Amino acid sequence: MLGLLIIFLVFKENSYTSGIIEVNEGQNVISTGPYSLVRHPMYSGGLLMLLFTPVALGSFFGLLAFPPMFFVIVVRLLEEEKFLAKNLPGYNEYRDNVRCRLIPLFW
Repeated sequence: MLGLLIIFLVFKENSYTSGIIEVNEGQNVISTGPYSLVRHPMYSGGLLMLLFTPVALGSFFGLLAFPPMFFVIVVRLLEEEKFLAKNLPGYNEYRDNVRCRLIPLFW
């Protein structure tokens, strides 16, 4: 439920949220709400869901899918940061202010 709540808050805070890495005309950096804690809160919520759904379903075997999915999300996140730093005005300053990418107070 926490993962879904985080994703809901991301969509509520950022109307530019998309599955495609892009910058739209007039798009601004969002630094409020969940974006004030981590730079990629939607990925954080998704990872929580990927980690705890198998546990909730009693499928500990399903947890084997988490490490490769985590790796893929981290690679995508790093590529997204390169793109945003180059194409979204103000992103570099935001990145300096919000140090954590995915996990508050950790990374």
